[in-house]
Amino acid sequence: MTPPSIPTTHLAVAVTTPGQPLHLVRRPTTLPSLSEALIHVTWTGSSPIDLHRADGGLLLGDTTPTNPFILGCTFGGTVVALGSNSSSSHLAVGDTVYGFVQDGAEQEAGYQEYVTVPTWKVSKLPSSSPLSLQEAVTVPGNLVTAMHVVTEDLGLALPWPVTPPPTAAGVAGEGILVWGAASGVGMYVVQVLRHWGYGNVLAVASARHHGMLKELGARVCFDYRKEGVVEEILGYVEKSVGNGGSGPKVPFIVDCIGSTEGTLRPLTKIAEPGSKVGVMLPVINVHAGQGQEPDLEMDVSKVLPGEWKEGVELKGTRTFFYAKNEFFKNHLQPEIVPALLEQGVIQPNKQRIVEGKTMLERAQNALNLLRDQAVSGEKLVWRVADEAN
Repeated sequence: MTPPSIPTTHLAVAVTTPGQPLHLVRRPTTLPSLSEALIHVTWTGSSPIDLHRADGGLLLGDTTPTNPFILGCTFGGTVVALGSNSSSSHLAVGDTVYGFVQDGAEQEAGYQEYVTVPTWKVSKLPSSSPLSLQEAVTVPGNLVTAMHVVTEDLGLALPWPVTPPPTAAGVAGEGILVWGAASGVGMYVVQVLRHWGYGNVLAVASARHHGMLKELGARVCFDYRKEGVVEEILGYVEKSVGNGGSGPKVPFIVDCIGSTEGTLRPLTKIAEPGSKVGVMLPVINVHAGQGQEPDLEMDVSKVLPGEWKEGVELKGTRTFFYAKNEFFKNHLQPEIVPALLEQGVIQPNKQRIVEGKTMLERAQNALNLLRDQAVSGEKLVWRVADEAN
């Protein structure tokens, strides 16, 4: 039986038909079972994947008006109930929390007033923290993605507790190119690499972000808008990052944008046999926008075939699979993410608070900003509930 302080139903924002406006739906509030928490959501963040779902129909399955796809991969709110086995949990009723969750999952997707999630997907924000909840909600999705791409796709070590990487093997001194370093994920990739001692981080971003990226840990920055940027990068690594003449000049590359023409085509000229390239999915062949149908690709091996040098290792980053790493499942969100934030190792993304009269209007306004490509160096956040329940 639902306690009287918890409503039996609540509102959620969902896709019902790809390419059409979002809808507000009402769904039952699910009480937590074993090792789960019920959280009253007050803040969430919008990400490119929301646009890919809503406009591109990315991996929506059999979504229909009667089977809506609830959006939202992050949440911030307050724990209102815990399931059994809570004595071993790091959470208590009343805690302020945030987390990265699976969109489309009816009871845990972030664009709704209440979420019911496994406690291993929840980070606690200490009452003593100087950060606001809307700042904290920018962190989990992008930070989990950053740590996943570095470990799973690049194969680099991020030991916890933190110890220096294996400098004897030369890994810490080899070049790691982060294209799209001022993106939400990119800024966390730069900070994670710095904290774990990887010293040669080469950041590619708009020139207006270069000062910020150097403060976060980039050794050198390149402006992707500049003609000849590929030649500039290659000239730099030839002189400064080389590894004694053996192996690729840039062994590790992270593409935080995943655009066929904007990022992958120039990277085909940089990656060499032995380079590991992690690409944010989906790859965007055609961006969603007014008057054009989005074209997305989930198989990175199908992008620019024949243009990559033989021996380049391409991987598409699938963040939702991060929990296949059993250590990350048990420690990343409950322990590592909040510790990095509390210690000041990670600086939250700059926020743009999206306004609107209703929950639905705020979600739609955020989606419009993503569609218009009006977001750079910041994370869109917005208040979920119109009022406390």
